[in-house]
Amino acid sequence: MAGHSHAANVAARKNAVDAKRGKLFSKLCRAIYVAARTGGPDPVTNLRLRYAIDKAKGVSCPKDNIERSIKKATGELGAESYEEVIYEGYGPGGVAVLCEILTDNRNRTAGEVRRAFDICGGNLGSTGCVSYLFDYKGLFLVEAAKVEEDRLMEIVLEAGADDLKRDGDYYVVTSDPKAFDDVRKALEDHEIPTESAETSYLPQTTVDLDVENGKKMLKLRDLLDDNDDVQNIYSNENIPEEAMAS
Repeated sequence: MAGHSHAANVAARKNAVDAKRGKLFSKLCRAIYVAARTGGPDPVTNLRLRYAIDKAKGVSCPKDNIERSIKKATGELGAESYEEVIYEGYGPGGVAVLCEILTDNRNRTAGEVRRAFDICGGNLGSTGCVSYLFDYKGLFLVEAAKVEEDRLMEIVLEAGADDLKRDGDYYVVTSDPKAFDDVRKALEDHEIPTESAETSYLPQTTVDLDVENGKKMLKLRDLLDDNDDVQNIYSNENIPEEAMAS
C-alpha cells in the first residue's frame, strides 16, 4: 500500500501551494476576475465570485488585490481576456490528471502543460480521456482530532451533505456542489474548522504509486503549480510516505 491517505495528500498539497503566496495570489485574483466578468461583480448574487473571494481571503490575499480584480472585470481598470479550459492527461504510473486552466493564449499554455507532462514521464491526452474517472463535488476536510464523528455527521448531513468518511487523520465530507454553501455555513455556525473547503473533482478510484513514480508525480505537480495559467490540479494518486518526505 502507498502508506499515505488521499486526504493527507490533499492537505499536504494545499499547504505546499499556500506557501507560494505571490504566485497563489495571482492565480486567485485571476479566478476572481473571470467570476466577476462572467457573473457580475456582486458576490451576493454571484455564487462563483463569492467562492473565489472566500478562497482568496482564506490564504490572506490582500483586499486591494481582490478589489482590483473585480474592477478590472467591470472595465474600471481596463479589460483582460481569459479562456477557461480543462486539460486532461496521464501522469507517471498511469495517474489520471485534470488541470483547470485560465489562459489568454491557449496554444502557449497547451505547449507548456504538455512539456511538463513529458518531463515527468506522462502525456497530455485528449478531452474526455480521464474526466470520466472523477466526480465533481463539494469537498471538506476536517481534522478528526477537532470534532467527534457522530456530531460532525449529524451537522453535515442535516445541511445537505452526501457522505462522511474517515481517511487517516481526517474526516472527508462530500456534497453536491449546489449544497456546498449550506454545508460550509453549517460548519462555520458550529465553529468546526476545516483544513480545506472547496468544490473539487474527486477520483472514483486511486492509484498507489511506488517511490520513484511518487517523486515524479510530485515534480509534475510542482511544474504545473508554477504555471500561472494552471488554476487547479486534480489527480487520483496515492503517494508513499518516502516520496512525500523527500
